[in-house]
Amino acid sequence: MVKIPAGTYIPLLRTEQDPAAVPVAAFLLDERPVTNAEFLAFVTAVPKWRRSLVSPLFADASYLGQWSGDLTPGPAAPPDAPVVRVSWFAARAFARWAGKRLPTTAEWELAAGAGYTQPDGRNDPGLQRDLYAWLARPVPDVLPAAGHGRPDCHGVRELQGLVWEWVEDFNSAMVTGESRADSGLERNLFCGAGSVGAKDTTNYAAFMRLALRSSLAANNTTTSLGFRCAQDAPP
Repeated sequence: MVKIPAGTYIPLLRTEQDPAAVPVAAFLLDERPVTNAEFLAFVTAVPKWRRSLVSPLFADASYLGQWSGDLTPGPAAPPDAPVVRVSWFAARAFARWAGKRLPTTAEWELAAGAGYTQPDGRNDPGLQRDLYAWLARPVPDVLPAAGHGRPDCHGVRELQGLVWEWVEDFNSAMVTGESRADSGLERNLFCGAGSVGAKDTTNYAAFMRLALRSSLAANNTTTSLGFRCAQDAPP
């Protein structure tokens, strides 16, 4: 894992009641996304998360759909490639099994804001070029190995450029209460109106991440959505 220094997360969207900036304590973050081999070890140890046994409440019908079988990732899911088609529930269960947790939105976005050579990636043309080139490419049928991308200035690889990633509070942008179905929905955060209160309307990649997170339910899986784990930094 890599230590991410303490910093400040500036939410992309916020209401008048939300803070303009969120302090983030130093934390540890996996250097790369969780792989198929690592997830195989998890489902081997915890059978209820195998494809044929998982509850539909916790994963939809596409869960691990690229795997050949319960304990056989197969040619479409190389051992060292990031695991995808995993639900938030499954990612969270893996993290707990591994003695870790999912990063919060604030932590993930703070880490993702770093450039290759400097903490502020907005001024790193190489990072911006690679990021938008990735966003323009279709998802390959077989993902490449994780951990081989260029590291950022902290040593983290492929936060942006390989797969989308779950965060602990993925649905917090659209909901003010504890349920996605409650009455606290902030209607001004939906669709085109979302840019009205945006801090940085030029951050297209952040808007895409926000749109993806707000479209998901916790049991959803997709071909390009994986995860990595975090931990509190030791004192």
